[in-house]
Amino acid sequence: MASDIPYYDVLILGAGFSGCSLLHYLRRDGFSVRIFEKAPTVGGTWYWNRYPGARVDSDVPIYELNIPEVYESWSWSSRFPDWQELRQYFKHVDKVLEVSKDTDFNTNVTDAVWDEASQTWTVTAENGKRARARFFLTCIGFASKNFTPDFKGLSKFKGEVHHSNEWPETGVNLEGRRIGLIGTGSTGVQITQEAGPVCKELFVFQRTPNLCLPMHQAYLDESSQSDKAGYDAIYQKRLNSFGGFLFDFVKKKATDDTPGQREKFYQALFDHGGFAFWVANYYDLFTDPESNRLAYEFWQRKASERIKDPKKAAILAPKVAPHPFGTKRPSLEQNYYEQFNKPNVHVVDVSAEPIAEFTEKGLRTTDGEYEFDLLILATGFDAVTGSYKNLKIRGVGGVELSEKWAKQTQTYLGLTVHDFPNLMYTYGPQAPTAFSNGPSCIQVQTKFIVDIINYMRDHNYSSFNATSDAETEYTDEINEEVTKTLFPLAKSWYMGANIPGKKIEMLNYIKGIPAYSSLLDSVEENWKGVAFAN
Repeated sequence: MASDIPYYDVLILGAGFSGCSLLHYLRRDGFSVRIFEKAPTVGGTWYWNRYPGARVDSDVPIYELNIPEVYESWSWSSRFPDWQELRQYFKHVDKVLEVSKDTDFNTNVTDAVWDEASQTWTVTAENGKRARARFFLTCIGFASKNFTPDFKGLSKFKGEVHHSNEWPETGVNLEGRRIGLIGTGSTGVQITQEAGPVCKELFVFQRTPNLCLPMHQAYLDESSQSDKAGYDAIYQKRLNSFGGFLFDFVKKKATDDTPGQREKFYQALFDHGGFAFWVANYYDLFTDPESNRLAYEFWQRKASERIKDPKKAAILAPKVAPHPFGTKRPSLEQNYYEQFNKPNVHVVDVSAEPIAEFTEKGLRTTDGEYEFDLLILATGFDAVTGSYKNLKIRGVGGVELSEKWAKQTQTYLGLTVHDFPNLMYTYGPQAPTAFSNGPSCIQVQTKFIVDIINYMRDHNYSSFNATSDAETEYTDEINEEVTKTLFPLAKSWYMGANIPGKKIEMLNYIKGIPAYSSLLDSVEENWKGVAFAN
């Protein structure tokens, strides 16, 4: 009986940044709210990200919630916090906002069904818990569905195997081990930096070089963070840059400067560290091949001069760009390239010698055999849309979201989907997601979600539905905008290209946080593209 199922105004899926923020604001506004969370505690991705070296690539204080009760009583120990400190941060969030009292942990949602008659969602979890709610907000992020390629003979390997996103809570000893590491995304880079100094031998199997940028980690003391008077301005300022950082593209082309001026400018970006060289570069970096080439040549020179072995340098930092710079997400590194100067750290170019099959003692490529006792799969995720493939979300007429997106991803505003009334999500498909600092994107989306829910209560609306025309127009604009850029020239997870058989399409809003924020504000003026019902 539906009457036996607990009812809430809002049910949130996930207790990471988005879930905690939405719970706080909606509860403040008098709504009954509940969170269903798969993990045993708050933190979202920072519960699952616990592999060696895991740390955030956005610097503080922009990588935190813009909630005074939280930030006024918290200080960080480093510019780029690691996973242990982020866990502590979320414990602080939980204590201050009392997230746990309105959360069901260890509750893995499997199904959500919209009932047109009652205008509510019924949500079911693996452990049997159920709830009904007027609004269903999915805050599951863009990287929660692991991906492991279909390697031939993987089950034959007799050693220890771990996917980076399923790292044991008790940890894995790397010291003195012979390690095979597949994947050189941010995870592979971070693990390499941890494993290189302590392992007996490390084989890094690389398909595409990671065009890493210098992190320039810095350690902070509490006294330097004691004055929080300007923090609200910082959180607003981060909404004024393309990526939601405190820096932005300069308003000139690369060719507007002389070679000497460009060199000085590029070096300043490198010296700043973080993603400055990526999203504070010349504004035509992602659209003009010449601007992109100039940036890559600077990067290649800076990276290769740190690698002593010319053969390794040719693999890790090739003369010819493997793809336009920045069209695959660069990772931040601290001493990644120096690891390959160690005699026990090797890089294997699997684009030149593909992995043929696994053996009991390691794997065999087309050119040779490699033996190791620990295999680490840093093979990434079915990103952005993949998170939703683990869920059966059924909207009007029983249509399933994964089926609707089978041929093409379609959303309105990167927030909601036609025929899925009262369903909204954060940090997912067709939002600035992968091109933004997470909390910046979430700040913009949270405001919109809270505003529309309050608007509906004030006007006695039971449901809203994005119109089909608005959804088509929004999706078409994303697909049109990407054709003006260099992004389609890279086989990246931005475009779904890392998953065999997945449609190649831009999965993110690429016009930046300021344009996205302005778009949401304009929609709120007259709720264009939204149909309300009593």
